[in-house]
Amino acid sequence: MSTNVLRTTDGWWVVRDERAVRIETKAVTTAELLTDREAVREAAASADSGTPVADMVALPPVTTPCRVVAQMVNYRSHAKDSGFSGDIPPTFFRKASGSVSGPHDTIVRPAHVKFLDYEVELGLVMGASLPVGTVVEENDLPRYVAGLVLTNDVSARDVQLTKTQFYESKSYPTFTPTGPYLALLEPEDFAHLLNLRLRLSVNGAPRQDRTLADMIVRPAQALTLLARFQTLDPGDLLLTGTPGGTALKAPPKPVAKISALLPPAARWKAFFKGQAKNPLYLRDGDLVTATIATPDGRIDLGEQRNAVADAR
Repeated sequence: MSTNVLRTTDGWWVVRDERAVRIETKAVTTAELLTDREAVREAAASADSGTPVADMVALPPVTTPCRVVAQMVNYRSHAKDSGFSGDIPPTFFRKASGSVSGPHDTIVRPAHVKFLDYEVELGLVMGASLPVGTVVEENDLPRYVAGLVLTNDVSARDVQLTKTQFYESKSYPTFTPTGPYLALLEPEDFAHLLNLRLRLSVNGAPRQDRTLADMIVRPAQALTLLARFQTLDPGDLLLTGTPGGTALKAPPKPVAKISALLPPAARWKAFFKGQAKNPLYLRDGDLVTATIATPDGRIDLGEQRNAVADAR
């Protein structure tokens, strides 16, 4: 059974049944906490009483700086929305660690961003170093992955598309809400990953709803592919892609064929003129709610509630 850990300004806490018990540890970073699993177990053994979680302010359970790596177009439903067909080459990109924010922090839209999008994603938190050249099989996951977090890969689509620039478009401060919990997994929990259900709504209206069974490249394979060129260390974070239902969708094929004949400036002008009519992009005052859990509650990463505000 996974153990949910909460981070606050006062330290680390084990959460059970809406109550939290302090973990007696000197750990400051996520990586340090992962080396003190005995302290986590001791707190979990007494987690039937403690401080009400509702009275606590959650910080991101992944401390920064850390490497934040993400997968692009990794759910079949998202690939369909994005206009892809056939095989999609696995692709990774980096996000700035400074984009990581709390599970209830405000998502701030920069003044120059007109098309702000959401992407609920499962985050893998590394528990051991993954050197270049490592091959990860399914039964190796417990060796390398310590736990899971709920994340939202917030995206400035106008920056992403016009500059073909993922790093900038996804790295502004507050663009990676993370938490509230770090779910530390036991080896037997990994067999239940495909049952995890990702859900996201805006102002109470459902937008995204899929399980990990919709994934194209699953975690063990993703880590193997990433390890061809990238080292990961304890505490680093891998975002594993988002399901369909984002605001951005590919235009119908006839429209795409016609626009391909236009000069680039005219093409983007026409595209964004159409996107301006799309009511799904995030706006000042919106509330984004996201959850990831298995139906039986064996793994439950908690709930994010992030208001959206324009930069002042």
